[in-house]
Amino acid sequence: MQMKLKLTVAAAIAAVAGLASAQDQVVKIGHVAPVSGAQAHYGKDNENGVRMALEDINAAGVTIGGKKIKFEIQAEDDAADPKQGTAAAQKLCDAKVAGVVGHLNSGTTIPASKVYNDCGIPHVTGAATNPNLTKPGYKTTFRIIANDNALGAGLAFYAADTLKLKKIAIIDDRTAYGQGVAEVFKKTAAAKGIQIVDEQFTTDKATDFMAILTAIKAKGPDGIFFGGMDPQAGPMLRQMEQLGLSNVKYFGGDGICTSEIAKLAAGAKTLNNVVCAEGGASLAKMPGGEAWKKKYDAKYPNQFQVYSPYTYDATFVLVDAMKRANSVDPKVYTAKLAESNFKGITASIAFEPNGELKNPAMTLYVYKDGKKSALN
Repeated sequence: MQMKLKLTVAAAIAAVAGLASAQDQVVKIGHVAPVSGAQAHYGKDNENGVRMALEDINAAGVTIGGKKIKFEIQAEDDAADPKQGTAAAQKLCDAKVAGVVGHLNSGTTIPASKVYNDCGIPHVTGAATNPNLTKPGYKTTFRIIANDNALGAGLAFYAADTLKLKKIAIIDDRTAYGQGVAEVFKKTAAAKGIQIVDEQFTTDKATDFMAILTAIKAKGPDGIFFGGMDPQAGPMLRQMEQLGLSNVKYFGGDGICTSEIAKLAAGAKTLNNVVCAEGGASLAKMPGGEAWKKKYDAKYPNQFQVYSPYTYDATFVLVDAMKRANSVDPKVYTAKLAESNFKGITASIAFEPNGELKNPAMTLYVYKDGKKSALN
């Protein structure tokens, strides 16, 4: 009889526990980035940042609107393609996710931002840097990283003021990101008295740059600016060495500012001439950067690139706004997102009225012995 009573009590406890877990509300956070194709290393790193944030948030326990919330990721692949990006955004809208972290590329984020605006779901990017993203004034669009105005200008100032360069050639990959950052660099460099001796164009799929580099070599530049990503920058550095452009400085924005570029350059000495810019502080200067990176590396060995600290913070910023609004409904909490004052691992995050980050930091990097090293 006593045994039977114990079993009955155990069954009752199990039933109550089951009922409690059944009452947990599952809330989905969307993430979009390329996790296939040449830029998959960036996309996986970004997605890792979101996954890690949701694990940490769930482990701490969150109650919103009187319900215990369990956050889950809905991860989509846009393959760095604008059409696939808008299709992924629509899929997240249809799935009624509570918010979105993404996308990686400006060329996918800009068209996707209209989709999110139309369905009323906020998205926070920690990677797309083209200033045009916030120009439509959508109340659902937020960025937690410096835009290309800061990156392109910072590199041009360094080229003119510190390196005293006189002649620079420009190459861009014709994407929203590549063109945008190259245009800002060009305007600022020209205003600083640097002569732009050549402008060449490529694509974000190309790997052979011999023809455009040969044309540039004839103009005798002391620097080349590339607006694009590391799958192109790596081979370009190898081909610059082959053409004897070994003493030419090589500038680029956050798209080339990765650990992967050292592998893609495959031992080319021209890697030593790279100066690249990232929005945000270096990991060493982020409020929680180094401790966070140790945790990240333990969970995702050899996968860190650039933006995962920002996608981690972006996820927390969304959830923080939900907590302050006491609602996971985008219609209710989006206004609180605009009022964010969140102490993240990357920075203290607050937004301008247009969704841009207030007081964004910017860091220049060089490569020493194949390792990325902060200049400032």
